[in-house]
Amino acid sequence: MYTKPRKPAWLSRAYPDRRRAEPIKQPPLTATAAPLECRGKDIIHRQRGLEELGVMDPRRLKGHKATATYCIASHDRPGLVVTAGEDGCVCWFDLRCKDAQLIMEVGTEPVSSLCFKPGNENFLYVSSGKDVKCFDVHLGNSWKPLESYSYNKEEINQVACNLKSTFLAAVDDGGDIKIIDTNQKCLYKTIRSGHSSICSTVQFLPWRPWEVITGGLDSKLVMWDFSKGRPLKIVDFGSPNLKNSSNTSSQCFNPAYVHSIAVPEIDMLEKSEKVCAVGRGDGVVDVINIEAEVSFARSKTSAKPRKGSQSTLKETTETADCDIQRLHLDYSMGGHTAAVSCVAFSTFGERGKFIVSSGNDKSVKFWDWFKYLDQGRTSNEHDLLHLNINLTKKVNWLCTTPADSENLVICDTTKVVKVYSAS
Repeated sequence: MYTKPRKPAWLSRAYPDRRRAEPIKQPPLTATAAPLECRGKDIIHRQRGLEELGVMDPRRLKGHKATATYCIASHDRPGLVVTAGEDGCVCWFDLRCKDAQLIMEVGTEPVSSLCFKPGNENFLYVSSGKDVKCFDVHLGNSWKPLESYSYNKEEINQVACNLKSTFLAAVDDGGDIKIIDTNQKCLYKTIRSGHSSICSTVQFLPWRPWEVITGGLDSKLVMWDFSKGRPLKIVDFGSPNLKNSSNTSSQCFNPAYVHSIAVPEIDMLEKSEKVCAVGRGDGVVDVINIEAEVSFARSKTSAKPRKGSQSTLKETTETADCDIQRLHLDYSMGGHTAAVSCVAFSTFGERGKFIVSSGNDKSVKFWDWFKYLDQGRTSNEHDLLHLNINLTKKVNWLCTTPADSENLVICDTTKVVKVYSAS
């Protein structure tokens, strides 16, 4: 009988200091990969060659009264950063200024996630408890929500808005995906069939207007056609048939739960492929080609008689997972030695050039995955780690800004948000 896994306390980002992550069993570090050490300080260095960039005192953004849980950066207004916390507040920071410009008191429950309304960043969607609220920053200190949605029956883990700002997705502890029509201000569809456990993360695909991708604590990544309410492809990272799955010899004590996913923005696609970066509980960052996965699944499905969509999809999933090549960034390449909490595509410099990941091993890593694309997937994958930042606290969430400096924002297990300069 399947037993629903217990949700880690840190996933709700309500009690991040209580995280407990077992280390990955790994070989001894070599001289070219050994991290630098500095007590009480955060240190940044290049992983290969140990080119030290020096001890960095990050800029500190103060405004929260409890642990900061989430952060996003504006695309339209460089330097604008919005953060959320356990104190039920949302803080707006202008990096050109010293203090928080606005502090919104959303409620008494911790804020689990945020997202701007694409095309109009004066509007902000906030998830807290089982509710999603929309606020207009122009309303000043009168923080009454313009919209409020209470369709989820369990605690919401993340919200995301599609490129046209017509749909909002909210995923929760019950494994449900609620798709909300923001024009009609009503529930569009509830999707339940994909995840057998907590659904932890969600993103819309900007190049496919009717598709969304989710990840959960059942170790599954699900690609959906939400207009029909059915999955197009399921990747089970816990499957023994999956290449580079968590059941290999590199398995750590933690299962391959999907904690975070990221997709490139639409203006990154000229250089980037249409992929998804996946942060896993076993310390691995996977990069999956979504178009190849879905096309392969559809070809397998069309080649078989359809007696039932579920059984056909199961066969397609198991077969395709064995045949499609994926970029697999693990500890043997200098990767994380504990669960990956967040992944993102960089927005500074050459947009999308780096996949940025953070973990319970108190580190942030920059992966130059464009090098992998430029050399036709023949490059030495051990050279993809561009930069490593060792911190003193575990990371709840991160984001990047378009600026040349002060372009990495980190919410760790304290109430102070840190800002670093990375390149």
